[in-house]
Amino acid sequence: MKHIDIKDILNDKTYLGKTVTVCGWVRTFRDSSQVAFLELADGTCFSRLQAVVDKNAVVLGSECSKTGAALCVTGEVVKAFKGDGVELNAKDVQLLGKCPPEYPIQKKRTTLEFLRGIPHLRLRTNTFTAVFKVRSVAAQAIHRYFHEHGYYYINTPIITASDCEGAGEMFRVTTQPYGAKCASEAEYYQNDFFGQKAGLSVSGQLEGEVAATAFSKIYTFGPSFRAENSNTTRHLAEFWHIEPEVAFAELPDIIEIAEEMLKYVIRAVLDECAEEIGFFDSFIEKGLKEKLLGVVNSQFAVCDYTEAVELLKKADAKFQYPVEWGCDLQTEHEKYLTEVIFKKPVFVTNYPKAIKSFYMKQNADGKTVAATDLLVPGIGEIIGCSEREADLEKLLTAMKERKMDVNAYKQYLDLRTFGSVPHSGFGLGFERFVMYVTGMENIRDVTLFPRSVNNIM
Repeated sequence: MKHIDIKDILNDKTYLGKTVTVCGWVRTFRDSSQVAFLELADGTCFSRLQAVVDKNAVVLGSECSKTGAALCVTGEVVKAFKGDGVELNAKDVQLLGKCPPEYPIQKKRTTLEFLRGIPHLRLRTNTFTAVFKVRSVAAQAIHRYFHEHGYYYINTPIITASDCEGAGEMFRVTTQPYGAKCASEAEYYQNDFFGQKAGLSVSGQLEGEVAATAFSKIYTFGPSFRAENSNTTRHLAEFWHIEPEVAFAELPDIIEIAEEMLKYVIRAVLDECAEEIGFFDSFIEKGLKEKLLGVVNSQFAVCDYTEAVELLKKADAKFQYPVEWGCDLQTEHEKYLTEVIFKKPVFVTNYPKAIKSFYMKQNADGKTVAATDLLVPGIGEIIGCSEREADLEKLLTAMKERKMDVNAYKQYLDLRTFGSVPHSGFGLGFERFVMYVTGMENIRDVTLFPRSVNNIM
């Protein structure tokens, strides 16, 4: 049906004095003996449009006043009675969809925990309208950044035979029937669709490296899947992943790219989602805007892992997890580094090779790898980064130490045989980024239908 988006009515002053038709859902309703006030939202913007109904001139059906009802309203756009905005003097109100009293979006019950149980309806609340506007703008900004800097956008396979991380936390893909009788595991997979073991990809990195050795600069932006039994506020079984891969780039080069990209996207969110960021600053995380501006305007620090461990050991703080060289830094350690010691984002570099993935370039000391994690105030690690091992023999040694099936990585190993070059990349979990820029504390609140342990609503 022909109608005007509420966003356009609110932002375009040329509609003032004109008769328009809008469609939307009732968010609130106020009534008096002569006049009724309907606040309508259509999802095109964070703000609502108030429709003023003269009950002596317009018939307003009882179902039209119910929260959640879908309406089509025609009226004249006029200056709002209060403030500098506009409202709609309704001339006709038509019901498009009834909403019964058991509609669950009610003020007294709409906690975030409650709303997680109704993911199909929670988007109609202010909080989730704002979250998904930010998510959309951030995604567009990521694509824009890479496009403007000459990267190819690559779509890597979702179904794969190799485990990028080497940890085995993959979802299996199979067409074998339940209870398939096979004499061995080898026979089971031989009779399966692909004739071998297959799973959902945990990362597009390995295939991204293939593309980078042809195009120099590529990025992927797609779903990743990890069957990790982590029922925390920061883990999902299905999430979106940004993974650039750059040929002829060493660790300092990819660090520079990661910092530049992160600042670019945060600036876009601040510029294009000012109203939403203001909402989050008021109701979700006090000081959010100041925090984001601090990230954009600061020069990120760089700190060697060994130095970071020494700083933490000397810290005037009691950590739940002890800090020793060789340990993986915990969130509490990462927050202390960014919020107390450096007071800004920091790249921690040169981690022990034993706690990092097989594909990372081994440093000359034989103990560490050319890897870095970007830690930011408020959340800890947000980006994992490394230079990739370009030496075939060193890569093979690392894989054998981890008892990996070398034959499953033949194509990847070929890259080290045919014109190998230094190359680097990083991974940014998109949902964690959205958490950071909105202040939302649970990763399940920044994705449409969260997939996690025992949850596939």
